[in-house]
Amino acid sequence: MTPPPPAVLVFAATDPSGGAGLQADVLTLASMGCHPLSVVTGVTIQDTTGVEDILPLDAEWVADQARCILEDVPVAVFKLGVLGSVEAIAAIAEIVSDYPEVPLVLDPVLASGRGDELASEDMLSALRELIIPQSTIVTPNTLEILRIAYDEPPEEGNPDLAEAARLVLETGCEYVLITGTHSSSAQVINTLYGREGVIRSDGWERLMGSYHGSGCTLSSAIAASLAQGLDMAEAVAEAQEYTWQTLKDGFRLGMGQPIPDRLFWAREEPPAGDVH
Repeated sequence: MTPPPPAVLVFAATDPSGGAGLQADVLTLASMGCHPLSVVTGVTIQDTTGVEDILPLDAEWVADQARCILEDVPVAVFKLGVLGSVEAIAAIAEIVSDYPEVPLVLDPVLASGRGDELASEDMLSALRELIIPQSTIVTPNTLEILRIAYDEPPEEGNPDLAEAARLVLETGCEYVLITGTHSSSAQVINTLYGREGVIRSDGWERLMGSYHGSGCTLSSAIAASLAQGLDMAEAVAEAQEYTWQTLKDGFRLGMGQPIPDRLFWAREEPPAGDVH
């Protein structure tokens, strides 16, 4: 038998457009050589323009999905996205606490790209108390890090993102990657913080517009890279390179945001002279 690829267990809500959510995670993980395992936390009504509604799955069903597969398959990494409810967050926190040796990548999805709320204040509090302290890495954008770090986010201006990262790290997680997609800088600057300070800071060409599922892609790519055995700094670098390429080759599927092409490598033109 061929040795299996590393398995990554994703907890996330579905997205019928395939641009974000569970479908984006599955595509990214498979594209990067991992086997995606999936636990559905909710079902959304959405398209490429935004989220219309979400139906959280019963927390017991969320827990039973996870327990069933974990009793059967060894998991290399956990990846968490939209978790649906306070009760589901509590159930997931209990499950992952039984596997402290498994890295946990948290994409704290608090709102859609259009601004549709996907996490209540109670859910945010539950994430702070139950999930973030167990996380290996949290991947917020500049808006999310402020909501996570502070009960009352600072007034608009030039917030101290390093201080916000430090506050989140103090809760127990090991790394925070703050992405610069929502800033106004000429480049997108993504900065990885550890408990000793900045580990790496990477600048990327800012592409026009915004993309449906870019955050899901980046966080799942980090999970895939960790599952493949890279250390955190290498995993973050590899994931950024992959994600930027998916955005550069993104396509407009509907009337809303373009979608990252997570299988860009399968559609690349072969070099001239290659015979297939």
